[in-house]
Amino acid sequence: MKYCRFQTDAGPQYGEVVERAGTLWIERLLPPFEEDPWTKLASDGFEPVPFATVKLLAAVVPSKIVCIGRNYREHAAELGNEVPKEPLLFLKAPSSVIAAGEAIRIPSLSQRVDFEGELAVVMGKRATKIGAEEDVRPYIRGYTIVNDVTARDLQKSDGQWSRAKGFDTFCPMGPLVTDEVDPDAGLALETRLNGEVKQHGTTLDLIFGVAALLRHITAAMTLLPGDVIPTGTPAGVAPMQPGDRVEVTVEGIGTLSNPVASSQ
Repeated sequence: MKYCRFQTDAGPQYGEVVERAGTLWIERLLPPFEEDPWTKLASDGFEPVPFATVKLLAAVVPSKIVCIGRNYREHAAELGNEVPKEPLLFLKAPSSVIAAGEAIRIPSLSQRVDFEGELAVVMGKRATKIGAEEDVRPYIRGYTIVNDVTARDLQKSDGQWSRAKGFDTFCPMGPLVTDEVDPDAGLALETRLNGEVKQHGTTLDLIFGVAALLRHITAAMTLLPGDVIPTGTPAGVAPMQPGDRVEVTVEGIGTLSNPVASSQ
């Protein structure tokens, strides 16, 4: 199933997304997920609408965003870092989440803000201390796209990454969630800046795959429904400027597109 979260006259709603003759439609409304108790399922009748015509909201309302650093060898190399021996975890502020189409805002505190296109796991149920032989798939609701926007200069100067990756608007997410893709089979990922391809990779190149990541994370912390795990970015990260547009496409999911603006 594919689903999105979108704005209606009745407020935010979740909708099942289906393809008809090559066009995506929101076919029906879905009950809100448990991580989003503020949304109520609209009781009025709903008629299918083209996906491209609605105002999308962030596809997920996570309690936390657990990111993975340097999970592609070439990306680690381009930043002059060694490949980690185990997954390198950091947290991104939930308040940084925005939807497809919303503006990434460049803060005046930074002189270099980069895009980082990533495939992200969306958790479907509570997970803690997943066993070495346990199948992780029942814990996964699906996959979406995240742009792990980063103030690169602040990341270097701070020595830790919370501020550099936690600014408001620094986590574009969407446009939808799907359980119809398999990262272990290889999903192509491409990031374009103003139409020019900057990043191109495949999930086959992940140093630590999804199963390894979930086992490593849940050995330390409990993951809850709706939590999001961006799996890392390929080589090719580059700075953005106000007036730019950045697009991250993941095979089988779609394209996360956001304009770039100043913080003013």
